[in-house]
Amino acid sequence: MMKDTLDYIETFTDGFKPEIGIVLGSGLGELADKYCEFAIPYEKIPGFSKSTIEGHKGQLVFATIGNRRVVMMQGRIHYYEGHSMQEITYPIKVMKKLGVEKVILTNAAGAVNKSYRPGDIMVITDHINMMGANPLVGVNDETLGVRFPDMSEIYNKNLIKIVDAAGRILKIDLKHGVYIASSGPSYETPAEIKMARYAGADAAGMSTVPEAIVANYCGMKVIGLSCITNYAAGISTKKLSHDEVIETANKVKTKFMDLVLLVLKNI
Repeated sequence: MMKDTLDYIETFTDGFKPEIGIVLGSGLGELADKYCEFAIPYEKIPGFSKSTIEGHKGQLVFATIGNRRVVMMQGRIHYYEGHSMQEITYPIKVMKKLGVEKVILTNAAGAVNKSYRPGDIMVITDHINMMGANPLVGVNDETLGVRFPDMSEIYNKNLIKIVDAAGRILKIDLKHGVYIASSGPSYETPAEIKMARYAGADAAGMSTVPEAIVANYCGMKVIGLSCITNYAAGISTKKLSHDEVIETANKVKTKFMDLVLLVLKNI
């Protein structure tokens, strides 16, 4: 399958070799629209699954941003859509085969840390996998990584320093924290968020962790960025909705894009 995927993509790339991969979460796809040189819909790529979520266009976008050759997932594929862990992380393995060595993973997340506010940007320093599955289950591909990969530093500390420097230049008060992922698609209960807080989580979502695990397994350096779009359950009396997620992400997107663009120049 991988050979079919790469052969198909290479009919479009004409020698374009991306060095950095970006996964754009809910409401953050405008970066791809702005810099797109060419794009391939997921449903046309062998081995890829179609994204069905509002705010996710579902295409692989290739671009040159500054002096960096970039491939972007304009929208991701989620476990809760009914895809397997292997299916949702397959694009990360494809990025590795295309030559990508660094990945920026972005998402929209709910604030578990009570000091966070909607509109904040959190740099992910670690994660907690509460999705009930691991994307590395199954036969191991030794061309990508070892059977039992170390996960001590999934989110690269040197790259985090570059993100922090970019935040200072842009005068963005970046938060640092732990991201906890559940399978979704239902939002967490107040009790689950309370448990997450006790476990050390600062933000909650339904993505990113599988991609981060696979990227680290493949030897790629990872940056994780969460756009805090809402308060998690039990912190506010407001009902949770995907509309609120998209609305807040749209309000923050310019700041978020400025951060990603500056980071790209320096990694």
